[in-house]
Parts: sequence; structure tokens; C-alpha cells
Amino acid sequence: MSAQESWFEEMESAWLYRRAAAAEPDARMRKLFESLALQAEAQAALWSAPAAGKFRPSWRAKLVAQLLRIWAPRQLRGVLAAMKVRGLSAYDSQSRVGHLQPVSANDVERQHSRGGNLRAAVFGINDGLVSNTCLITGVVAASGDEHVLITGVAGLLAGAFSMAAGEYVSMRSQRELFEHQIALEREELAEYPQAEAEELALIYEARGMPLDKAREVSSDLMRVPDHALDVLAREELGLDPQNLGSPWGAAIASFVAFAVGAVVPLAPFLFATHHGGQLQQSIALAAVALFGVGTLISLFTGRRALFGGLRMLAIGVAAAAVTYFVGRLLGTVVS
Repeated sequence: MSAQESWFEEMESAWLYRRAAAAEPDARMRKLFESLALQAEAQAALWSAPAAGKFRPSWRAKLVAQLLRIWAPRQLRGVLAAMKVRGLSAYDSQSRVGHLQPVSANDVERQHSRGGNLRAAVFGINDGLVSNTCLITGVVAASGDEHVLITGVAGLLAGAFSMAAGEYVSMRSQRELFEHQIALEREELAEYPQAEAEELALIYEARGMPLDKAREVSSDLMRVPDHALDVLAREELGLDPQNLGSPWGAAIASFVAFAVGAVVPLAPFLFATHHGGQLQQSIALAAVALFGVGTLISLFTGRRALFGGLRMLAIGVAAAAVTYFVGRLLGTVVS
């Protein structure tokens, strides 16, 4: 990155920090954004400004500023992170009652762990279950059992490949964004480590740590560059450099999860030993699976398992019923 590009990046960050501060209702976060704006301007001063010497924000920054007029910064965390706005991890600690602030460099490392694989798997299974149940009931309503097996297998494969492709593209794009952000952080750490240490200290202050102690902790973390980059990525960007996500892993997991859900309503047609009753068996299996998925989803919503199971069952039954009646109508019209 050239000196002028670095100047622009820092000036745009400062510009957005001030817009975020103006839109932030929380006094502590507002102070953090204002302090980070000053830090970004100080870092910009280390680079050569363009000949015109006047900063003009990009259209993306202007759009984000308009969004900040509608939504608070907390609600736009993903957008702001992509625009190189730091310190958003301070929202996490503020939202947890009784959260213990780090008091040493070692404490920082212990506070970062992320999950989500189980959640993705559960929702992938749910997608396959609902979509293939609806497909099967619609086909049976329209034309009987004759083409259900072929249609169900085609629906399973089409849906699974579509989910896998979508997940791969999404994860690949996300990973490229994260890698770009970490690369920028690496450049900034090499150019002005003291300024980066001060930014980190300001974040810890916003999370409730006394400023003197925050500066002591951040200075200690900055002694080893690789370690410092890891901490900055976690605290400023909210990223775990060792766990940015695998596009292929996400695609395969999505394919398998969807296929597992989709095979449930198809099973009676796959393993039928005699003709008749397969649709009823398919609906029964799907109903049990829907209730089970609903109870698992309650793990992520905090609602009661019975409520989650019944809600998911009701949604699945409603979707299948609509598809069935549409299939009957189409079958009557076509025939």
C-alpha cells in the first residue's frame, strides 16, 4: 500500500469514527470512538497527504454514514468492521453482566473462543428437511407416488449442491475480507506500534479497565510482534486469526447437513418393501424430525425446548400443507 493510500485509509477511519461517535447513545463507547478518531488522525499525519491535501470520503463511507443516521453503531457492527472501524469488541464485554475485564496479557488470550458449527449444522438439516418434505408432498399431490423417488433424490442433490456452493462462496468472500483486514493491521503494527498499543489501551478502557492499567497491559502485549498481531486482530477486529473459517469445510458440512435433513422424508420411498403408505410414513418421520430440530434450535434461542419443537413442527406442517394443496391444484389443471 502506498503512502497516500495509507493516509486515505486512516483519514477515512477517523471520519467514520466521528460519525459513529455522533450516533452512539452509550457515553463510554462514544468516548472510545472519539479517542480512536484522534489516534487515526495522528497515524494519518505520519503519511504523505495527496497534493490537494483535502480528504474526501469514499461513496462506501458516505453510505455507512447515512446508515448510522438510521441505526446505532452496535446494530451495524459487521458493516463498520468491514470499513476498518475498530474497538467493536467492547460491545461484547458491555453486554455480559459480570464480565471480568482482563488484568494481564494472559487473560486476554483466555477470553476468546468462538463456536457456531453446531448451529450451522442444525439449520442446514432443517433446510433439507423442510424443503424435501414440501417437494415430496407436492409431487404426490400432483401426480401420485410414481415419480416421488426420482424427484426426492433430485431435490436432495440439487439442494445440497446449491447450499454447498452458496456456503463456499460466502465463506471464501468472508475469509478474503478477514485476511485483508489482518494484513492491514500487520502493516499498521509495523509502521506505528506505539499508536496501535494506545488504540488497544483505549479499547480496554472502554471495557472498564483503568487507563493506566490498560496501557500497561497493551504495552506488554506489544513486545512480541506476532503475538501483538494476534491480540490486535481479536480485540480490534473481533477475529481469531487461527480460525477464519474453511470454505471447503463449510461447503462440505453444508452439503452433508442438508442431505441428512432431506433424506428423512425420502426414506420411506427409498426403502419401501411394498406399495402404499409411504407418504404417511414420510410425513410422520418428518414431523418427528421437525420437532427434534426445533428443540435443538431452542439451544440457540434460549426459549423452552417444547415451545421450539412445537413451533418448528407447526412451520413445517404449514409449509407442507400449502405445497400439498398447490400440487393438487396443479395436478388437476394439468391432467
